[in-house]
Amino acid sequence: MLEICGLSRRYGDFVAVDNVSFSIEQGEIVGLLGHNGAGKTTIMKMITGYLESDSGEVLLDGQSLLGHRQWVQSQLGYLPESLPLYADMTVVDYLDYAANLKQLGNDHKWKQIRRAITSTDIADKIHQRIGTLSRGYKQRVGVAQALLGNPQLLILDEPTNGLDPQQTAQMRELIRDLAKHATVILSTHIMQEVDALCSRVLMMKQGRLVVDESLLQLRSQNGLILEGQLDNACRTALAAFEGVEQLSILDSSPGWSRLRLRLQAVPTAATTTALIRLALDHGASLQRIQPEQRDLEGLFNEVNQDNLAAFAAHGSEEVNHAA
Repeated sequence: MLEICGLSRRYGDFVAVDNVSFSIEQGEIVGLLGHNGAGKTTIMKMITGYLESDSGEVLLDGQSLLGHRQWVQSQLGYLPESLPLYADMTVVDYLDYAANLKQLGNDHKWKQIRRAITSTDIADKIHQRIGTLSRGYKQRVGVAQALLGNPQLLILDEPTNGLDPQQTAQMRELIRDLAKHATVILSTHIMQEVDALCSRVLMMKQGRLVVDESLLQLRSQNGLILEGQLDNACRTALAAFEGVEQLSILDSSPGWSRLRLRLQAVPTAATTTALIRLALDHGASLQRIQPEQRDLEGLFNEVNQDNLAAFAAHGSEEVNHAA
């Protein structure tokens, strides 16, 4: 449905986005994570066409943003982190204004406005001035304007930012409902939002896409962590072991390394014993071997530790099992 192919963007000498590629299927809710300055907002602006890329391409249903800008943009709904809501406008006047900006025809426009009001449950606020609304309702108005035009793709930047727990729960439920009819990219700093809503996570670091993984796979626990004296010959043997999908070096120093083995299935006692025997047969001195305990917050912290290169898009030492 959405294909991002080699997107890059520079601001002078600063590389904001560096050759990022991914694809998203219809109906997915995908979390876009990363620290401030990681490139998330730049990517979202390039997808919407608000910002030109230096290289790369955005495709929606096979149609290029470069060649079919008006059609692609008509299929997008965007809630930026700081949406310019006009405090003196009533909700309905603002949605009318937003629909006119999207060039919706008059009959179609009011049908879309009614649909957006119903979807976001703001019917009792439509004649109220936006400046008098709570933060939660302002966010709902922002989502309502993104829904105008019945977009295929919704891009929501920090939709729960500043909301109280009850408002956050209401926004989560709204996003789940929206995903029944549209694909959603959810950019947030809040790991719990991705855990609660998303089926997949994209993680950015210093302009690069360093993780693209389903949450189901992330939680599968199909990993072992090994620490000790594990030289190149031992690493190669471990990577070639039947059932090992990938070996990654998490950290190393002279005479010591910390490895992750990603397996095709949850490691059994027999598999773990066989791997220990293999390592010892190749001269290893093991200090620790344990199942990997992975969660989204742990992965995020690991990715953003400068001394760990396991998920870096460039410069990582990875040995893939080639059967």
